[in-house]
Amino acid sequence: MELESQLVPESRAESIVRTCRTVVGDDLRSVTYFTHDRCEQIYLRSDLEADADLTGFVEHETDGFQARTAYRGSELGNYRYTVRAFEHGYLTRVTVASNGVFVTTDGLTLRRSEELASALSELLRVE
Repeated sequence: MELESQLVPESRAESIVRTCRTVVGDDLRSVTYFTHDRCEQIYLRSDLEADADLTGFVEHETDGFQARTAYRGSELGNYRYTVRAFEHGYLTRVTVASNGVFVTTDGLTLRRSEELASALSELLRVE
């Protein structure tokens, strides 16, 4: 996994971050854009340290690419997104065919996670 800068064009990154800020507000902690083998943190809240193991997170979150096919045909319907709960926050992952975004937040309601995932899915499909 390779951590990069400028994996995603600046205007696209700004659009993704703006969407996340609109849905999540001040609870937004970070936004990371990723592909199968590369990633770029496109937002980190100013009160947080840039010391997270992003490549470790992304290596795990790329499982979302396989989830799209692994759950196909399930009586639950098509896979849409993943929310992970942690002691100090939440991670929401959305993937499409070859790229994805994971967003970390302080707090997250089910309704806001649905809004966030839906908005990000639309943005990622446009690429």
